[in-house]
Amino acid sequence: MKNNIDETKFIKERGEICKNRDFIPLDLYKKYDVKRGLRDSNGKGVLTGLTNISRVDGFDNIDGVRVPIEGRLWFRGIDIVKLIEGANFHIGGFEEAAYLLLFGDLPNMEQLEEFKQMMNQNSVLPVTFVRDVILKAHNRDIMNSITKSVLTLSAYDKNLSDLSIENVLRQCIYLISVFPMLAVYGYQAYVYYDCNDSLFIHRPDPNLSTAENILKMLRPDGQYTDLEARVLDVALMLHMEHGGGNNSTFTTRVVTSTGSDTYSVIAAALSSLKGPKHGGANIKVMEMIADIKEHVPDTTDKKALEEYLIKILDKEAFDKQGLIYGMGHAVYSISDPRAKAFKRLVEKLAVEKHRERDLQLYKDIEEMSPELICARRHAFTGVSANVDFYSGFVYNMLGIPPELFTPLFAIARVVGWSAHRIEELVNSGKIIRPAYHSVMEERDYIPMDDRE
Repeated sequence: MKNNIDETKFIKERGEICKNRDFIPLDLYKKYDVKRGLRDSNGKGVLTGLTNISRVDGFDNIDGVRVPIEGRLWFRGIDIVKLIEGANFHIGGFEEAAYLLLFGDLPNMEQLEEFKQMMNQNSVLPVTFVRDVILKAHNRDIMNSITKSVLTLSAYDKNLSDLSIENVLRQCIYLISVFPMLAVYGYQAYVYYDCNDSLFIHRPDPNLSTAENILKMLRPDGQYTDLEARVLDVALMLHMEHGGGNNSTFTTRVVTSTGSDTYSVIAAALSSLKGPKHGGANIKVMEMIADIKEHVPDTTDKKALEEYLIKILDKEAFDKQGLIYGMGHAVYSISDPRAKAFKRLVEKLAVEKHRERDLQLYKDIEEMSPELICARRHAFTGVSANVDFYSGFVYNMLGIPPELFTPLFAIARVVGWSAHRIEELVNSGKIIRPAYHSVMEERDYIPMDDRE
């Protein structure tokens, strides 16, 4: 009988082999004009499709020159800022925006009520699902918990593989409706089993909005203020959709193009969103802020704050990646409209929560960062705070734990994924299959006895 091998040693040695074998020199990407990350050398995304769902504006083309502009985000032709200003969380700003994205038009009151009733009717999980799936097989990673729950729910759908628009729409509305429960209940299971805290499961109230129900289900006493619910409602609206080119939405369209079912498509999108370069960015902002507070005891000392920000950019501090998290965006340049919309409510909430000093720190970092980043960039097109810069601070003030930051993103973004899935099916054509140029060298096969 063979002896057991040293697994740690085996993996370490083979890991180094993988790193060396799979490394491709950067100059080859330039040689073959590869658009790494599906973006050109200026950061502009490669055109891979058409959409009528949303648009992200960060630049304008004037006489053939790409000029930075104030950022704007459009849902079905409606400016997101105006949509937020007109929304009422008691009526349901999230629900109104979801109706707009799914069906293409703003609903009247009767249509909105019908949609809300449809969502309420769908806010029901199978009998014993919470006990048998969420609680018994709990996961400390809440995004993985949601993904597992979504895939398990597919077992209860008798029309799982029916790709008719009507059936897919039914499935999407169902998932949009139950996502808040999957996220909050998954967190409660984690708290109970891994943190040795009390377990409570609140059912959603059909008379409340999605934002209100999230706060109700999350808190032991189920209480919240009007401002808290309004802020969370806006946060959900801002994260709901952001064009077809973001990673998780593109994933949605790629997997949809294969003919896969709705549950598998949304599970794939969830797996994309949970990455720290995508949905987990606001957690990095919070970690950075905590690090700054630790190393700059007096955060009102702007000179000391600036010096530490320079250290972060020079890879001498925090995670040594040279990034001020929450600053800059792939599309927006002068401003991110989502961050601007958020900031107004952040200021109100900071007063209610007595967090004015923390707010000032965020404002100072936002003010200092563009110039500091500009001084260290060779190609500068504009840097501004993005939505992730303030969203983590908002969630923190709402008492929402970091484990739920990305799941909250998912609760909102599943609406955008659903809209893009339906649009991809309506215009279904070829399976999405980009090309990769092989730089492999051909070699002869060596018989086993002749190998070293």
